[in-house]
Amino acid sequence: MLNIVIFGPPGSGKGTQSAKIVEKYGLVHLSTGDLLREEMARNSPLGIEVRKFIDKGLLVPDEIIMRELYEKASEYLDAQGMIFDGFPRTIIQAEMLDRMLVKREIPVSIVLSVEVEEEELFNRMMGRAQDSGRSDDQAHIIRHRIEVYKNQTLPLMDYYKKQGKIAVINGMSPVEIVFERITRAIDTYLSTEVILPEIN
Repeated sequence: MLNIVIFGPPGSGKGTQSAKIVEKYGLVHLSTGDLLREEMARNSPLGIEVRKFIDKGLLVPDEIIMRELYEKASEYLDAQGMIFDGFPRTIIQAEMLDRMLVKREIPVSIVLSVEVEEEELFNRMMGRAQDSGRSDDQAHIIRHRIEVYKNQTLPLMDYYKKQGKIAVINGMSPVEIVFERITRAIDTYLSTEVILPEIN
C-alpha cells in the first residue's frame, strides 16, 4: 500500500498536485480541507464549529481533524493507497497519524514537501481570493496563515527527516513541471524504496 503525505504552505498547489497523484497512481485522496469544507457547506454542527477557527485563520484542533480522518481512512483500507493532503500539520498530528496507520500495518511510505517562496505564495493566494471570494483568503489572514504554517507545520520537516521519509519538491515552476518532480520522487521510491531528499 502506497501512503503519501503531501504538505506545503497555503497556496503551494498541493491540492492540485494531490489530484494529479490520485489520477496517476490510483490512490484515495484524503484532504482535510475538503472534508471540513464539506461539513461547513452542509452547515453541520461540526461545520459550524470548524468555521469559527477558519474565519480567524487558526488551525482546526487536532481531535476534530483526527476524528474525521479516522472515519474516512477506515473506509479505504483495501485501496491501493492513500494520499493525505493538508494533514498532518503539527508534530502531534503526525504522531497520531503514524499510530493510526502503524496499528493497521500501513505506515506512511513517502512525504512530499512542496516548497514555494513566501511572496509567490502571497501573490497566488491574493489572486485566488479575488477569483473565489473565500473568506480565509483576505490579505491579513493570508499573511497570518503563512506564519501559522511556518511556526506549526515546518517542524514536520525534522520529524519526517529523522524517519528518512521526506522528499523536498521545488514548487516554484508551472504545475506540470512540479508534477514531473513529484512523479520522479514517487517512481524512485516504488522501484528502489529510496527517497530522493531534494528534487529541483
